[in-house]
Amino acid sequence: MTIPTTPVTTQASRSRRIRIGSAPDSWGVWFPDDPQQVPWRRFLDEVAEAGYEWIELGPYGYLPTDPRVLAEETGRRGLQVSAGTVFTGLHHGPAVWDRTWEHVASIAALTRDMGARHLVVIPSFWRDDKTGEVLEDATLTGEQWGHLAAGTERLAREVGDRYGLEVVVHPHADTHIDTEENVARFLDATDPGLVSLCLDTGHYAYCGGDSVKLIETYGERIGYLHLKQVDPVVLADVRDRGTPFGPAVAQGVMCEPPRGVPELEPVLAAAERLGVDLFAIVEQDMYPCDPDRPLPVARRTRGYLRSCGV
Repeated sequence: MTIPTTPVTTQASRSRRIRIGSAPDSWGVWFPDDPQQVPWRRFLDEVAEAGYEWIELGPYGYLPTDPRVLAEETGRRGLQVSAGTVFTGLHHGPAVWDRTWEHVASIAALTRDMGARHLVVIPSFWRDDKTGEVLEDATLTGEQWGHLAAGTERLAREVGDRYGLEVVVHPHADTHIDTEENVARFLDATDPGLVSLCLDTGHYAYCGGDSVKLIETYGERIGYLHLKQVDPVVLADVRDRGTPFGPAVAQGVMCEPPRGVPELEPVLAAAERLGVDLFAIVEQDMYPCDPDRPLPVARRTRGYLRSCGV
């Protein structure tokens, strides 16, 4: 009898490689300060109550920016920080570097001081995420693609050298790194030794991509995960109407797992097969939302992900 030599994936083995967390986004937080958002202390209380141990910083200024204060607040709730987040417009070329670095440096410093190792980089929106106003062309020129690739590599190098952080670029709806074609173009244009991806399963599905296929094709470039799902019925309406991303979220395009797509268990299984440690942070876009909505959703989502083997 031949005994199979392929390792069997068990719940225990997968859980050692994939660490689940949550983020202010799952509490309806998109901005440093907004009257429609829950106060930061409530977010920290509730994310811990839901059973998560890892969080992201969210928009800079929402959580305390003094690392001593933030470390005290997270520590007494049993929370640790997995990443910070920055927004960049590097396709505009060297002229925006100084302004970009000024924005990035303070966030990178706080991220490092909180013991995290990742900096999530989100490209700037071509239309406003709150109002839907068109800000620039949705398609980049060849020259702009060159600026985007070179600028991202420079940013990754500087962030690594100065703060010891790994840059993970987040493909995102209503940005220039969105569809399967544009994600592949970006990856092919950047150095694998410098630039990895934060694969957001919801945004990638929103833009027509297949997360499992991306992981299997560009596995060495997957450095971080955001977990969310899209409601296919709402998404079809969004596409028909050309609805901007912000209003689409208010319409409910991002839904509670496991009610949408993609199925997360195959995504997590594909990620586990990479054989590397990964954070998988739950990010259910739902700005704005009733302040009493996030906690029950977070509890149910954590329970669902445990049933997927993490």
